Amino acid sequence: MDPAFWHQKWHNGELGFHLPQVHPLLQRYLGELSLKAGQTLFLPLCGKTLDIGYLLEQGFSVIGAELSGKAVTDLFASLNRQPEISPWQGGNRYRQGDLTVFQGDIFLLTPDDLPAVDAIYDRAALIALPDTLRARYARHLQTLTHRTRQLLITLEYDQQQMAGPPFSVDQEEVETRYGDHYRVTSLSRKMILDHEPVFREKGLSALYENAFLLD
Repeated sequence: MDPAFWHQKWHNGELGFHLPQVHPLLQRYLGELSLKAGQTLFLPLCGKTLDIGYLLEQGFSVIGAELSGKAVTDLFASLNRQPEISPWQGGNRYRQGDLTVFQGDIFLLTPDDLPAVDAIYDRAALIALPDTLRARYARHLQTLTHRTRQLLITLEYDQQQMAGPPFSVDQEEVETRYGDHYRVTSLSRKMILDHEPVFREKGLSALYENAFLLD
């Protein structure tokens, strides 16, 4: 799980985690964050997700963090945006209008690097990290954003049946990582294995997709 792992994934185009459409759970539950147009969402480990374009279309500002430079350049190209690029202590900052992405090591981001963040949308960040990093990530995310509210999407399965990533994160773990400072509300839990044949081929007997509101 060192950075070279993810750089190689992007280099090889092994992007099973990248959805070819806006995530339905974002569309369904974005309203739970009670945001107003012009407010800012932070998307950790954002890749080149189409969710960013959707959020911009809704009138929000977006700040992302992403390790892969290729992912960031692909993202801005897909949005027909030409970013200004400047260095920060962990990599390069790409900025154009209401979209900013910090390319590099998210753990080197500090609260001083970010303007005020009104909400977090974590679709594929927590589940991308092994157990040894998830506790550190959750603490860091809370420090970065001053524990702002969060829409969190996770996958849940028998971790003994597949090594990951993505890793299994159930409600109990979400409570463990965030429950000291957040009220954790389960918004949905749905079996999706029939729509994910790749995971069945990897040996999973069940696969759930969960959505949580952290407030």
